[in-house]
Parts: sequence; C-alpha cells; structure tokens
Amino acid sequence: MIKAEWFYWLVGLSFLVMAAQMVTDRSNPKRLGTGAFWGLIGAGFIYSSWVVTKQAPAEPLGGAVLVMACLAGFGFTGRGAPRTTSAEQRAAGAAKLGNRLFIPALTIPVVAMACAIGVKYLSFGGEPVLEEGSETILGLGIGAIVALVVGMIILREKRISVPVQSGRSMLEAVGWAMLLPQMLATLGAIFQVSGVGDEVGKLTAALLPKDSLYIAVVVYCVGMFAFTMIMGNAFAAFPVMTAAVGWPVLVGHFDGNAPAVLALGMLAGFCGTLVTPMAANYNIVPAALLELKDQYGPIKAQLPTAGALLGCNIVIMALFAF
Repeated sequence: MIKAEWFYWLVGLSFLVMAAQMVTDRSNPKRLGTGAFWGLIGAGFIYSSWVVTKQAPAEPLGGAVLVMACLAGFGFTGRGAPRTTSAEQRAAGAAKLGNRLFIPALTIPVVAMACAIGVKYLSFGGEPVLEEGSETILGLGIGAIVALVVGMIILREKRISVPVQSGRSMLEAVGWAMLLPQMLATLGAIFQVSGVGDEVGKLTAALLPKDSLYIAVVVYCVGMFAFTMIMGNAFAAFPVMTAAVGWPVLVGHFDGNAPAVLALGMLAGFCGTLVTPMAANYNIVPAALLELKDQYGPIKAQLPTAGALLGCNIVIMALFAF
C-alpha cells in the first residue's frame, strides 16, 4: 500500500535538500537565514507524521512556525543565484519546444484523476494500492513525480540536480508568500474554535434592524468579502460570517434557501480573494514568478471585476434566495 505519509516525507526531503543548497550558496548574503527557513519547513513535513499519531508533541512545530515568522518578518531570508539556465536560454528552449512545454503540467491533473477515479479501486495482496481516503493527495504526488520524469524526457535532461536547482530558484523567488495560504487556513480554524463567529454574530444582531432583509444580505456578502481580504481565503472567512449572519439571520430568521444563501455567500468571498495580497497563491506568487514590475498588478487588474461580481452576488441573493 502506498501511504500518504510517504508523499509528505518526499516533500520534506525535497525542502531539506534545497535548504542545504541554499546554505552553501555564497552568492546569497542571507544564505543561513534562507536555509534555516526552508529547512524548518522540510523538517516539519517529516516530524508532523509523529505528531499526527501522538508519538511526538506538537509544541516543536509551533516553535518552528514562530522561528520561521521571525526569519521572514525581520528580513533574514534572501535570494541566491542557483546554477540554472539563463533567461535567453529558456526563451530559446521555449521557442523550440512550443506547446510541448505544457505536457508535464497537464500530466499532473491527468494522473491525479486516474488515481482518484481508477487506481483507488485496485488492490494488491488483499490491500488497496493507495491508502484509503488519501487517493486525491497521493494522485497529486504521483502526478508530480510522473510529470518530472516526462519533463526530463522531453528536455532530454539526465541530471536530477537541474530540476532541483530550478525548484530552489522558484522557492527563493517567491519566498515566504508561498506558505501564506496554509498559514491563513490555520488562522481560519483558530478563529472558528475561538468563537470569533459567535462574537461577530452578537455584534451584528445588536446593530442590524430586525426586519431589514436587504441590509442583512449586504452585511453578509460584504462581510464575506472583507473577511476574505483579511484572511486571504474564503474558506477561512466562511465559518465566521456564516455563523454570525448567514445561518442565524438569513436562513433562520428570514427563511432563506440555505444552499443558495451559502453558495452565493462563498462567491462573494471569492470576490475578496481577487483583491487582497493575503491571497498570495492567486495574486502575489504569479507576480513573483512572472517577475512583474508591479507586484500588485494582478490585484489592480482584478479590482473592477471583483466589485462588479460582488454587486451581482448581492442582487442575485436578494432576489432569488428568499
């Protein structure tokens, strides 16, 4: 049986290898801090296996997160000069290969879908090939490995060090922002457990007029929009605003159609995703990878669309969800 933990260990090992490269790269004036940052992430992927099974305490992981926050927040991470191809060489290679460059990227979803739909039903020696409940994440991992092999074949590259160096270059280019979605998802869970939704609900109930449906709709949608901007993730904002306004007020008090209200509320939150730097994987990471001059360029371009869609969601909810 292929277990999900093996995939996490492989990811952690990859981070550790790249961290070792960063530490030895003297072209990076902040090589020690950079190596420590990514090394802690790699060690966390491996150590967390024992935390999940209650064989090790979770406190070291929390300490590692605090150290990482200090390393990134106080500017102890930087960017070196990995031994990889130049921009001119990459442009020439892209022109030569054309659309074949997309084959490795498309390989990942194809393999992931095959694992989630087909391989999950296969068994060997009386046991499933893939760990039950982890078929999707394992499909993603297997797809990434297959895509790596396919890419090396297409590019006729025989040295595994080349993609490792390229991966390290991407890590250093994007920096700490690559981890922001995971951190924000954790923040959303903390908010939910600590009862932020309940407190927001009490405040909303005290301020909202009792019989004003349209104001309640606006508060819910705009609240989803605003909380998503703060948290960077609509899934993190959803439990807070739904516990505060969506369920008790719109569904409970005004007898709204629950699927429609909650689906449109989530869509209103996605509008906030378009206009916040906290949604790093959507807005900051692409700008860094494409080396845009304005790191907030995607947000500025998406702002008019986000505003128009938010207005549409408010109108649709008010007219058709009750």
